[in-house]
Amino acid sequence: MGKKTHALELGKSPALALSRQLLLVLAPSWSGRSAQLQRFERTNKTSAWKSVGETLAVSLGRSGLAWGRGGHPHVEGVEPDKREGDGCAPAGIFAISALFGYAGLDSPIAQAAKLPYLPATADLKAIDDPASAYYNRIVDQSAVAQRDWASCEDMLRSDQRYAIGAVVAHNAEPPAAGAGSCIFLHVWQSAGTPTAGCTAMSLADMTAIAGWLDARAVPLLVQLPILEYERLREHWGLPVTVVGEPARLASP
Repeated sequence: MGKKTHALELGKSPALALSRQLLLVLAPSWSGRSAQLQRFERTNKTSAWKSVGETLAVSLGRSGLAWGRGGHPHVEGVEPDKREGDGCAPAGIFAISALFGYAGLDSPIAQAAKLPYLPATADLKAIDDPASAYYNRIVDQSAVAQRDWASCEDMLRSDQRYAIGAVVAHNAEPPAAGAGSCIFLHVWQSAGTPTAGCTAMSLADMTAIAGWLDARAVPLLVQLPILEYERLREHWGLPVTVVGEPARLASP
């Protein structure tokens, strides 16, 4: 994976300017596989951000972070762009577009959801084949006339990792082939275990976050190494936060 230089654009992200809910994930470095998550909210798009709840422990990709395709300006630097299969979680600003889980549409969690909710079934697949017309989309394969993918991810798993989760709009419409797919917030395998490129946490924390996210507040994920956050915070209009406070480590 080659490294690429980005041109710096100052100013706030248009998406961030509209948002009233923020999940801020800060890693110790680009290669960090663990990070801290803090929720923020504000009453309107011009008021100050206020933290919500405790700082939580999360796991990132096995290869750390790489710049993703999202709602952030281009950034000057030599860190790589995210690619399919690189094991990196995307860095940048991303919309949170939907929830998913094992519970059905008639379940309390689905009924209370304030984002679109996708109930996992045996036919619900996340397509990670860059050659597919459905690349980086979650599809019900029973409704697809011609399945053109060579690989995909089951949304109904035999473990608890997708019991409840949220879709991160990385490399969203239109997706660039090979720029990374199927990025989620989801339940971790175990505390401290890295992911293939998602952001994972305890079941209790993921459940709480899923219940808090509200489409009307235009929720965003901001995910960065600490030094990059400190460099870009003022330019992007991100909240002031105390970096380095111990995260609460919830039970799996």
